[in-house]
Amino acid sequence: MRCDVLAVGTELLLGQIVDTNSAWLGEQLAARGIDSLLQVKVGDNVGRIVDQLDTMLDKADAVIVCGGLGPTHDDLTREAIASVMDAELTLDESVAATIREMFASRGRRMPDNNLRQAMVPAGATVIAQTRGTAPGLICPVTRRGSPKVVVALPGVPHEMRDMFERAVLPELKRRTGDTSVIASRVLRTWGESESGLNERLEGVVAELDQLGTPTLAFLASGWNGLKVRLTAKAESLAECESVLDHWEQRVREEIDEIVFGVDDATMESVVLDLLLERGWSLGLAESVTGGLVGARITEIPGSSRVFRGSIVSYATGVKQAVLGVGDGPVVSEPAALEMAHGARRVLDSDVGLALTGVAGPAEQDGMPAGTLCVGLVWPGGELTHTIRLPGLREQMRQFSVISALDLLRRTITER
Repeated sequence: MRCDVLAVGTELLLGQIVDTNSAWLGEQLAARGIDSLLQVKVGDNVGRIVDQLDTMLDKADAVIVCGGLGPTHDDLTREAIASVMDAELTLDESVAATIREMFASRGRRMPDNNLRQAMVPAGATVIAQTRGTAPGLICPVTRRGSPKVVVALPGVPHEMRDMFERAVLPELKRRTGDTSVIASRVLRTWGESESGLNERLEGVVAELDQLGTPTLAFLASGWNGLKVRLTAKAESLAECESVLDHWEQRVREEIDEIVFGVDDATMESVVLDLLLERGWSLGLAESVTGGLVGARITEIPGSSRVFRGSIVSYATGVKQAVLGVGDGPVVSEPAALEMAHGARRVLDSDVGLALTGVAGPAEQDGMPAGTLCVGLVWPGGELTHTIRLPGLREQMRQFSVISALDLLRRTITER
């Protein structure tokens, strides 16, 4: 099956909102073995939406439309789909009642224009809304005698994702008639470039190319490293898992030292789990990152069981007065180690982790921009490490976070 994606909204074309929905849908469809060969953005104009749908339906079996289901005058997806279906829009009383009840439960008056969201093309199936007011739509169409479908989903990401998982995937699977199971596993890595990762896994990729399944793909994930995704297809989930277990081990034989987690794990969640296993608490001293490490850690539920706090010692005087850093360059391994000892002492933690460096644009203490010095102290040991990071100021700071946490991860794992 081929399922393409049409994102609706003039704000997407103007760059006022980044279209993350299409990227997420493309990833989800690929993970389930559904081809998605075209993604298009179009403004809030009925004629242009209709033109795009007509063009896309010539080649695709299904089109997912994101956005344009709101209550305002420029939310025109319903009208466009009705035109493509050659169907009338009618008020769905059940949807209208649900919208009225939602406003009433919040003690708010419902503007009359919200009833636009209860207008449904004749022949369409409503996807019930559980998080907002705009329902989704499953709209059957026929092209040159072939049954096809247009699915309309809200543009709000958490609403769209909920409907996709709950209603759209089962519909697409029903239409394919494929009873096989597709499952993916993602190995998360840090410390290697995409080209370097590809080179190290050339042998594995060659083996998989001959077999045809599972497939292997490299995915960038911003400040969180590179992903290696394995996707298997089999008659049952148990068979898929068995295949994925085997090929995960093969991948790990080549790159295990840079694999820090699987699937939804993050560097910070992995580090917190390792510290919790050992009964160690963590205290931070941050200079170049300005509190970013602490912010990432506290995004993890339950981090308070391990995390004591972070001292943002941006100024040299604070490093000296609070953390006990002596005279000399503050962007250096000795200073980073003193900061780590200071964090451990002041925050009464088992582990002290410190980051000092030069984000740029100018050098400092004779160190070029992109220099990160890390200090680490734990029960029975200490170490320092200097890392040269690429990129501009924000990239360097974000890479500093995951690089320092990775050093902590490796150190704990080895002990």
